[in-house]
Amino acid sequence: MNRILIVEDEPKLAKLEADYLQHAGFRTHCLDQGSEVIPWLKENPVELVLLDLMIPGRDGLEICRDIRSFSQIPIIMVTARAEEIDRLLGLEMGADDYICKPFSPREMVARVKAVLRRQQPAAMGIDTADQILRLDPQSFRVQYNQREIELTAVEFQLLHVLYQQPGRIFSREQLMDRIYPDQRIVSDRTIDSHIKKLRKKLTELIPEEEVIHSVYGAGYRYDLQAVERDQ
Repeated sequence: MNRILIVEDEPKLAKLEADYLQHAGFRTHCLDQGSEVIPWLKENPVELVLLDLMIPGRDGLEICRDIRSFSQIPIIMVTARAEEIDRLLGLEMGADDYICKPFSPREMVARVKAVLRRQQPAAMGIDTADQILRLDPQSFRVQYNQREIELTAVEFQLLHVLYQQPGRIFSREQLMDRIYPDQRIVSDRTIDSHIKKLRKKLTELIPEEEVIHSVYGAGYRYDLQAVERDQ
């Protein structure tokens, strides 16, 4: 299939996106009206949707929600609105990633490839998570190949939450809700501090790979790129 749907009403930008994606080996189709997206997708299979948030004819978040009602196809939302609430709302509606305007076309292609890589192991029936890390909830130990580290209870909980849904972006608030179910008062800085310590320990375990990634303005995600390179 190898086709990307570009939903973008700026002709020059749509052409630029299409040119770079085609150069990277993808086929593309462009739509400039939000009302056309759902009917077109139901008739034409694609690998990924590059969806502008402010598309004429229909709101991008509504389109994202409707796509999720019948398909789990990857969606990358493109937006010039950098407010965090829009990003988080988009992710809750099922978007897989964000790109903020203005952006580098090379970054856009890299994001597309990264999202598609995260989809491949599941599509191929590969047992992804256990091939990279083994988590022991009894001892708070994490093992990778022949190496092992020990985490604090909070660090282990953080890793476990991210690890269970690779590729999903969790906001700091979502992580706090899961790590502190008793609703104690903690700040965003607390989560950042725990993530920093967790990353340092994971670097000792897997020095060749950054496992937990920051997503600007949105939160953190666990990435499986190390597994994919090992396949």
